[in-house]
Amino acid sequence: MKKILFGITGLTIGGAERVLVDLVNKLSYDYDITIFTLYAKGELEKELNENVKLKSLYNKPYKELSKLGQKVLAPLKVLLLKKSIYKKNIKNDYDVEIAFLEGPITRLFSVKNEKVRKIAWIHNDISLVFGQGVKSKIKKHLDEKVYDKYNDLVFVSKDNLDKFNKTYTNLKISEGHKKVIYNYIDKERIIKKSNENIYVSFDKNSINFVTVARLVYQKGIDRLIKVHKKLIESGYEHNFHIIGDGPEREKLEKLIKENNVEETFHLLGQKENPYPYVRQADYFCLLSRFEGYGMVLEEAKILEKNIIITDTAAREAVEGYSNKYVLENTEEGIYNGLLKVLEENMKNGKNKEKEEVKEQYDNSNIIKEVKELIGE
Repeated sequence: MKKILFGITGLTIGGAERVLVDLVNKLSYDYDITIFTLYAKGELEKELNENVKLKSLYNKPYKELSKLGQKVLAPLKVLLLKKSIYKKNIKNDYDVEIAFLEGPITRLFSVKNEKVRKIAWIHNDISLVFGQGVKSKIKKHLDEKVYDKYNDLVFVSKDNLDKFNKTYTNLKISEGHKKVIYNYIDKERIIKKSNENIYVSFDKNSINFVTVARLVYQKGIDRLIKVHKKLIESGYEHNFHIIGDGPEREKLEKLIKENNVEETFHLLGQKENPYPYVRQADYFCLLSRFEGYGMVLEEAKILEKNIIITDTAAREAVEGYSNKYVLENTEEGIYNGLLKVLEENMKNGKNKEKEEVKEQYDNSNIIKEVKELIGE
C-alpha cells in the first residue's frame, strides 16, 4: 500500500481544509495516509477517519501562539530552517508528498528528497493571493524557485492555471506536469448535515442572503456592507448573514456600526455546520474580489441554491448551472446586480416557486484523477 503524506497549515474550518479532509477520508481505504500540519488542534481534525494519521510541527493552533513571539517567528522559522524541520519532522519512507496549500507548507515540502514524488496543490489566484506590496513580490520571487522543485502541480481551476503561468514565466516544469483537478466534496455529508436540527434565526418576511467565507480582504465583505447600506436606503429590505471568522472581523464590525446596519448585516462567526443556514437561505453569495474556484459554490449547488457571484475564477464553478447570477466585480456592479435580484423578488414575490435545479456535482471522476496523479 502506497504511503502518502499531505501537508497543510492546519485543519481549521476553511475551503481547502474541508476538501482535504473529505479527500483523505475517501483515499484512506486505498492508501496509507498521513497529514502533516504546521499547527495542531484544528476543528476539522475530529472528522478524519481513524485510519488517517496526523502529526504537527506545533502542538497548538496558530491563534494560541504568543502574539509577539511565536506568531511572528513560526512562519519565518519554516522559511529559514525548512531543511532541518523537514529532516526532523517529515522525511520518512513516504512514496508521495503533497503540499495541499500555497505558502509555508509548499516551501517546506519543497526540500529535496529524490526518493519521493512531490506534488503541490494550488487553490487560489497566485497573482493576487499574497497581495501587491513589497512582501508579496519577495514571496513570488522565492516561490518561483520553490515550485520548480515539484514533480507535478495541481490547480483547482483552469483560471488558476492560467494566472499561475502568467505570474511564473520561467519555471522549468513542463505543461504536461500541470493538471486541473476540481475539488472533491462528500455530497452525502453535506446533505445530511444540512438537515440537522439547528435553529436558524432568519427573518422569514425578508430576503436572506448567506455567505460562507473567511473574513479577509479577498472576500470583499467590506464593500458588501457599503452596498447593503445603499440598498436599504433605497427601500429594499433584506438581510445578509456572513458565516466565518478572520483577521478583518474587528474592522468589519466597526464598518457595520458606522453604516448603522447592525439589524440587517450579521456576522455570525465560525460555524462547524453552516449547511442549515445555506439550505434555508434565499440566495447563496460569494462576492469576492478574487477567487481560486470557490469550493463553497459546489456545496451550494448540492443544496440546490440560487447563487450570486462576482466575475472571478468562481464563474468556472457555476458553468452550466441555471440558477446563477454573475455580477460585475466592482462595488457598483454588485449594487446593480443585487438591486435587480431584489426587484425581481418584489415583483414576483419572495416565495414564488423556483425553477427545479438538479445538483450537478459528480465526484467519482475526481477520485479517479487523483489516483492517476498519485500513481496506483
